[in-house]
Amino acid sequence: MEQRKHSLIPIWAKAPEIFSPENVTVDQAHILELISDIFIVGDYYYYLIDIHQQVLSHHHPRLSAIHGLQADPRGLQEIIDLIHPDDIPFVLNAEEKCYMKVMEIGIEHVPSLKSCYCFRMRVADGSYRLFHHQAITLVADRNNKISRSLNIHTDISHLTTKNNYIATLMGINGRNDFYQFDLAATVNVAPQADGLTSRELQILPYIAEGMSSAAIAELLGISQLTVRTHRKNILRKTQTHNSSSLVKRCIELGLLVYPSIVNADLWLL
Repeated sequence: MEQRKHSLIPIWAKAPEIFSPENVTVDQAHILELISDIFIVGDYYYYLIDIHQQVLSHHHPRLSAIHGLQADPRGLQEIIDLIHPDDIPFVLNAEEKCYMKVMEIGIEHVPSLKSCYCFRMRVADGSYRLFHHQAITLVADRNNKISRSLNIHTDISHLTTKNNYIATLMGINGRNDFYQFDLAATVNVAPQADGLTSRELQILPYIAEGMSSAAIAELLGISQLTVRTHRKNILRKTQTHNSSSLVKRCIELGLLVYPSIVNADLWLL
């Protein structure tokens, strides 16, 4: 059955250097490898986008259950239709910003970059919840263009209901890129907290994991005093007072997106 054209096609058309027209096979073991490095903070699911055929596959079983669907969606527009209408312009803007930055960095690095941001999605009871979206290149063709994209959606409404309207492009697989695009102005949202330094962003995930200052210092090869100073500055800048409130606030600000490893229950077709 022919799939409906989806809303992201005009955005993808602006970045033809990124998306592959080729039909490339999927190494299913690679999905597990990528999932194991994603921080799952709530109920989640994933699916693959086949760029060549414009269809979805390898749906996680929670997808239909979370959204109250009778069957797994086959086209990307079916996923987009679940997004709150007021968040669609932000989603399109976020996608474009990330793709343009990928081309600036160089498409040869596509497999080592991921984009993420938040939006509201309709769930089974008809209400909308805030989801954290992550997109990772699972398979690239011989020209480094995206052939299969792994998308992961996590329900974070138990942590926050406030969308930060920030799109993030970051490095994975050994790359340490970290670019953020504050798109709040496009949706009339007030400015966020003071920005963290690169060292504070490096330390933040370890704090979220509950590591002590001594353990972080040993891991990074710096003094405990330096770690304690960074910890104090992070709490001040985020206007929080303990690790629990820090995690919640940093998720709202889009600063905390993959602290470490979480069990991921993979189900592959």
